[in-house]
Amino acid sequence: MAKSEYYYGVHSVESLLELEPERVLTLFTLKGRDDQRLQRILQLAEPFGISVQKASRDSLEKLAGQPFHQGVVAAVRPHPVLNEKDLDQLLESTQQPLLLALDHITDPHNLGACIRTAAAMGVEAVIVPRDRAATLTPTARKVAAGGAEKVKFIQVTNLARTLGQIKENYNVRVVGTMLDEKALPIQKFDFTGTPVCVVMGAEDTGLRPITQSQCDQTVFIPMAGNLQSLNVSVATGMALYEACRQRQQSE
Repeated sequence: MAKSEYYYGVHSVESLLELEPERVLTLFTLKGRDDQRLQRILQLAEPFGISVQKASRDSLEKLAGQPFHQGVVAAVRPHPVLNEKDLDQLLESTQQPLLLALDHITDPHNLGACIRTAAAMGVEAVIVPRDRAATLTPTARKVAAGGAEKVKFIQVTNLARTLGQIKENYNVRVVGTMLDEKALPIQKFDFTGTPVCVVMGAEDTGLRPITQSQCDQTVFIPMAGNLQSLNVSVATGMALYEACRQRQQSE
């Protein structure tokens, strides 16, 4: 039997109970806590007969791996890891999806923030490399605030190769965010009419050359003043908002 995963934080646990309650094995709640947010979580768990155990703050901290658990931790059946085959199935069954690819983002806080924004902007899947990149740790799930249960998280062996394959097989337009001589202001790129994958690079290195080679177009976010770059999760939010805005208007 696979080892349990631990979700923590009110938003993360609440979203899990709303979308995938069958995965929850046990809820651990802080002794003495009895507020409305916790009552909502307990109400969601009750119809499924999920065991609820009271625990000390120290016990919750050990389960969560850090002190910022907000008084609730869930022991959960691991979710199957999604891969290239799952991405193919998604593209075969979804018309004009919006995808987000993250090129070696290693900070789980940034990953969680990107996933949260992706869920809010209607992204179908977040695609990341399997190696040398952040994964869906409990920290990333908490920062995602429920978004990790609403967006498919797909790990691929080779990101550049995957981008090339979805371009060839599913006519996905790949747009990379970086400032080069061919880059357009992001509002000048047409995100409508076809499947689109927005690719974001790491803050320190940007898009790797091998990833750049798969981009049909590069774009940049126009900025005032002397700032040259933004936190990757902030830039992701701005890029996805523009894509979502255009696609909603076209409908």
